[in-house]
Amino acid sequence: QVQLVESGGGLVQAGGSLGLSCAASGRTFSLYAMGWFRQAPGKEREFVAALTWSTDSTYYTDSVKGRFTISRDNAKNTVYLQMGSLKPEDTAIYYCAAEVPPVGPGNHYYSRRWWDYWGQGTQVTVSS
Repeated sequence: QVQLVESGGGLVQAGGSLGLSCAASGRTFSLYAMGWFRQAPGKEREFVAALTWSTDSTYYTDSVKGRFTISRDNAKNTVYLQMGSLKPEDTAIYYCAAEVPPVGPGNHYYSRRWWDYWGQGTQVTVSS
């Protein structure tokens, strides 16, 4: 089992920046990837960004490319999401996710079905 605890989030004005953290505990040696999803009211949970633990490869949904950065601290088993140039449409609950083997095919990170563990979520609100 892997436990995920998110922190950060809050209220920010459009154009501002905000950072999220997600600390993993438990069987962290089995981690293959960690990522972030978000869910706005009345919408499906959608992929935001992912990072593979062994190769440090990163993946982003198109709407956040150039604005968000995913990174990690191996020693702390923590993944970060630095969000910049925030827009009101970025308002959502942000969820941290972790994947352990067996992993999905190709660039499977965009699909929720391959992620095994989830955090409790943290609210991000961007005011216009």
